[in-house]
Amino acid sequence: MSEIIAPLGATRGDKTRTAALTALCAAIVAIAIGYGAAFRQSGTPVWAPWLLALGIPISLGAIMILGAARGRQGIGPLKLPFLFVVAVLAIGFCAALALPATGSTLSKLWLGLPVRAAVVIYGIGLLPIVVLPVAYALTFETQTLSAEDVERVRAMGQENRERASLAKAASDQQLSE
Repeated sequence: MSEIIAPLGATRGDKTRTAALTALCAAIVAIAIGYGAAFRQSGTPVWAPWLLALGIPISLGAIMILGAARGRQGIGPLKLPFLFVVAVLAIGFCAALALPATGSTLSKLWLGLPVRAAVVIYGIGLLPIVVLPVAYALTFETQTLSAEDVERVRAMGQENRERASLAKAASDQQLSE
């Protein structure tokens, strides 16, 4: 059990990961409440889709931050691209909910699509696909693991294997007594 708790305790003092984990938990609760509200007998409340429209982008942003965080250094130059992606997703989902559902043959089209569909396809679908790979490419050298980092991870893995082996041997010895 201590092997599981130790890595979680490693986030203490790491403000970026702590904030991302807090945001992820809050977003998951918002998503769960939004989905749960859909099962009400009286129908889905008006606020439920809004929880999803905000919870989904926040959870995705938190996951991106957790994946890119480098110890106490945080996410460095990826702050703005991540913020941009979360904002675009949140604005896109909220705009799709807020725009009137008046689709007809006379409706105005944006690049061949009705307005709500265009917001979803072009805003939510395409913008993040363009921004994130460019951001990662520009920050690849500073954000990826160095040779020292890889060696440190290998050493930690070896330590964990040795600890697990010792714990298993102690457990086996207690069972045999």
